[in-house]
Amino acid sequence: MTAQREEDALSQLPGDLMMWVLIVSELLVFGAGLAAFLSVRITDPAGFAAAQDHLDRAAGGINTAVLITSGLCAALAARLSTAGNRVEARLWLGAAAGLGGVFLWVKAIEYIDKASAGIGTETHPFFTFYYLLTGFHAAHVVAGIIILALAAWRDSPRNIETGTAFWHMVDLVWVLLFPVIYLLR
Repeated sequence: MTAQREEDALSQLPGDLMMWVLIVSELLVFGAGLAAFLSVRITDPAGFAAAQDHLDRAAGGINTAVLITSGLCAALAARLSTAGNRVEARLWLGAAAGLGGVFLWVKAIEYIDKASAGIGTETHPFFTFYYLLTGFHAAHVVAGIIILALAAWRDSPRNIETGTAFWHMVDLVWVLLFPVIYLLR
């Protein structure tokens, strides 16, 4: 690939290049976490399956629908911003961020339920990974909400595309975490 083609390819990315560097690095971190989870799971499939039975799959499914819907809201905001409709773009960013709050609320209920049942990070290696991966993801949801709020405040199309790109990474990570942690047997 020539230098000109590389430059053209990079200029085609929506948003800011440094956000894409962050997104790729975060995807690598989550990928490593999932690989570690699956590697340890191989050593104790029955124990992991028994521990997994303590998860609320319905809550995980609700959170999946919530984040996919929030991704749609963010995508609509980016499209509206590019078309010059700043007011509606900000409203859709607010909807995406609000759904991020719903995700965190559902996740908090799950964590409270586990804590009340005496399930912590030391209970079983499954739960060490569960809290590590879902907690790290929840931290990214918080960061994403802040990024979406900043993008709405400084509502240029580039800022909204950049914030939306990060939000889609948060969605993607959950779409990978949910089946591996909640459903994989």
